[in-house]
Amino acid sequence: MNSFFKMTGMSRVGAAVVFGLLFVNGLSAVAEKPMNVIFILADDLGWSDTELYGTTKFYKTPNINRLAERGMLFTRAYANSPLCSPTRASILTGQTPLRHGSTAPNHHITGDEYLRAKESPNGAPYQKSTAPRPANRLDTAWPTLAKLIQAKGYATGHFGKWHLGMEPYSPLEHGFDVDIPHYPGPGPKQFFVGNWKYPNLKARHPKENIEDRMAEEAVKWMKSVKDQPFYLNYWAFSVHGPWDSHEHLVEHYKKTLDPNDEQRAPTYAAMVHVFDDAIGTLLDAVDELGIADHTAFIFTSDNGGNMYNTIDGGVPPTSNRPLRGGKATEWDGGVRVPTAVVWPGLTDAGSRSDTVIQSCDFYPTILNLLDIPLPKKWPVDGADLTPVLNGGTIERDGVFIFFPHATIGVPDWLPPSIQVVSGDWKLIRLFYHGDDGGDELILFNLKDDVGETKNLATSHPEKTQQLNEVIEDYLQSVEEKALPLQNPNFQPKKYVPENRGITKEHWQVPEGGVEGFEEGGTATLEKKEGYALLESSGTDPNLVATKINWKKPVRGGPFKVSFAIKSTSKGPGQLYYQWPVNDSQSVEFAVQHDGKMHEVVVDVPVAAMSVFRIDPGSAVGRFEFEYIRIENAAGKIVKQWSFE
Repeated sequence: MNSFFKMTGMSRVGAAVVFGLLFVNGLSAVAEKPMNVIFILADDLGWSDTELYGTTKFYKTPNINRLAERGMLFTRAYANSPLCSPTRASILTGQTPLRHGSTAPNHHITGDEYLRAKESPNGAPYQKSTAPRPANRLDTAWPTLAKLIQAKGYATGHFGKWHLGMEPYSPLEHGFDVDIPHYPGPGPKQFFVGNWKYPNLKARHPKENIEDRMAEEAVKWMKSVKDQPFYLNYWAFSVHGPWDSHEHLVEHYKKTLDPNDEQRAPTYAAMVHVFDDAIGTLLDAVDELGIADHTAFIFTSDNGGNMYNTIDGGVPPTSNRPLRGGKATEWDGGVRVPTAVVWPGLTDAGSRSDTVIQSCDFYPTILNLLDIPLPKKWPVDGADLTPVLNGGTIERDGVFIFFPHATIGVPDWLPPSIQVVSGDWKLIRLFYHGDDGGDELILFNLKDDVGETKNLATSHPEKTQQLNEVIEDYLQSVEEKALPLQNPNFQPKKYVPENRGITKEHWQVPEGGVEGFEEGGTATLEKKEGYALLESSGTDPNLVATKINWKKPVRGGPFKVSFAIKSTSKGPGQLYYQWPVNDSQSVEFAVQHDGKMHEVVVDVPVAAMSVFRIDPGSAVGRFEFEYIRIENAAGKIVKQWSFE
């Protein structure tokens, strides 16, 4: 019937009159079958990681191409965040991270559960603004997309990555009948090929690829519910790390790579290939079941491509060229994503749209097209894209991306920010980073400068002011929110503006420090008589060796690290020993927070240490260090600090 509207230009009211007259005359129309929906969400698949936009010669995505050719390709689609969980929450709620509060991918972390974000009063002394404590679970009281569709009588199934909370916050509590593999974490526990283990799903042989299996499980479920309408989330694990794939595919791409190309990681290319095959499996199943005429597809990614890890002998997984930046950054490379929508009877095959859209738009769009009313008293930030899918346009001030964190471990990072993309323009507001203590504004014309190289804020003051007012109006429209605050602990002497956009191991060392150590997180550091005093004002205090005394990796491990510490804080300690800094490259240790001096010994089971950072607790308090020393496997002291 939607195709009838498009051919005739007739409104739904007019059509209702015509069909009503036909019915009166004894010619009743055949009722349309309910539309099935398959939502395909890639993990970390960048805008340039498919063949859709002519940006790659290395990756091959014939099935993604096949899907897009059936409907509408979007050239300017944005994820609601440069990190995964916030975008996932936006798809399910129709809200931006500013409103739903999930602004970081911490939903797999055990311990305290936070359903709402909360403003943080303090930050590290080198930061001008604080970062809110994000929500770490998706509230089951909310009217999520799957809940509303399930209530309509649809079968609902979730396959793949969730990362919005473990039970009682799993897909099963958010409107899905089925959840495979029912795993709350960021990805497979070990590798894509072999050794992935889930309580309710086991690999059938050592070389079984998790993505192949997920597609097979999704098709099996689809066939089991083919006689009723269904909503299927195929939220892939691909192409997130850990990076691994079928050996024969890796070898194939080794033979086809160009060593001068920025995209030259054969393992990543093989993972894209496997993900594309999974989409082909879904398309083939829909065709074989004879349900293609009433099955819609939505294909998109949760954020931009990963450019900051290294694989295959030291190259980045991918490049988002010609876009700037990647995953975990506010630049377009971190938030612009490949997107296509196939809605039979509405989208024209092979159509294309340059309309700016965002992840939370899918919530009101799907509900409208399934004739499900929006829930009452539920604020929705997304726009209904039905007119766009029908070849038209929509009016909006812009799309908003709120990212209140400084991901200083990645290149091109920025301080906590919010941005608006409106037409050809993009304005980024950096909270409290202006010279006068106000906000810093960065303006780009994406039509003329897709790589975001020229800040036009000074040369285009009227456009800058207009878009800044758009941002302010949106901020004011959200009643419950947690914003970055001006940091009362900020120390100008600790701030080095040249470090912005530079990974921390390459930072210029600010003034001060104690014997080559600097404070990190929510702490200050100073030299006292006979000890170094680290004072914490929040939950993330740490002591970091700078390049003054850590110019190159220390070899000869495994190592024994010992230090004398007096603490009035609480929580376990953690020692990080390799770059990039993450929990998988760290060792936990116990600390007695009784205000008395104790010796702590930590075994570090690696041959070389490229980073040395001690997180001695996780709360407000004082830490006094009398000495720190590192011994190699032979018992020789290779580093020592006495703080005398």
